[in-house]
Amino acid sequence: MISAPLPEVSAESDEDFQLDDAPIIEAVVDIDCDMPPDFNLAAMESAGTKRFGGAYPNLKKSFVQQHEIQARLNEPPQFSATQALRALQFFSEDSLQLVQVRSNGYSFNRLRPYSTFDDYLAELERTWRLFVELTAPVRVRRVALRYINRILIPMQVGRIPLDQYLTLGPRLPEDDQLTYLGFLNQYAAVEPTTQNAITMTLTSQPIESGQLPVILDIEARREIGAQPDNWKELCDVILSLRKLKNRVFKRTLSAECLNLFRK
Repeated sequence: MISAPLPEVSAESDEDFQLDDAPIIEAVVDIDCDMPPDFNLAAMESAGTKRFGGAYPNLKKSFVQQHEIQARLNEPPQFSATQALRALQFFSEDSLQLVQVRSNGYSFNRLRPYSTFDDYLAELERTWRLFVELTAPVRVRRVALRYINRILIPMQVGRIPLDQYLTLGPRLPEDDQLTYLGFLNQYAAVEPTTQNAITMTLTSQPIESGQLPVILDIEARREIGAQPDNWKELCDVILSLRKLKNRVFKRTLSAECLNLFRK
């Protein structure tokens, strides 16, 4: 096991941590469930529209395709493809928020602009309870909280000062001889006290207008075995994951970088 402390940050609590203009482009809550043996996602469309259609009137369907190639000796290969419904996606009128009824659970997505998690918690509970009424899941198996951030790092005299903005991240072996063209870093860890696991991915995008866009993708998750109607237990897990996500976010970015998102 590799263990390394994260850099120290200010005393501001992880629960209260908030930026004036957070770089979040999408936030997702996934709750994976064991579904009933006779569960038929396609049959949920009409009832789902009645439950979610008021706040989420636009329905889209997400499909998954599976391709198979069978090769036998002295015979030409046989190709086959199947398509299955993966999710019913109920979008708000402005398409910035959606609830997903998936073949294996529930998702709540919020796109930019994003205010604070507290503003969406009541709606998260409301739509989760509607999902439980609609699908009657047997058990909750996994809860995940994922935040995708897009951070614009200004270039300085044609160079990218990553160390000024990232406390953790890519390093070149010859900083004075090489200039970044791109990078992809990923870290995975577990918090022993809570059994929360986290995966953090840092990747760059092409330079635009003298700035380097960096995607900071953080997913915190926990495997559980909870009753679907026990919202308090689910909410406690979600808030614990949020605390870990905030801590990792703060300690990945320098104070100078965090100040980019404060007024």
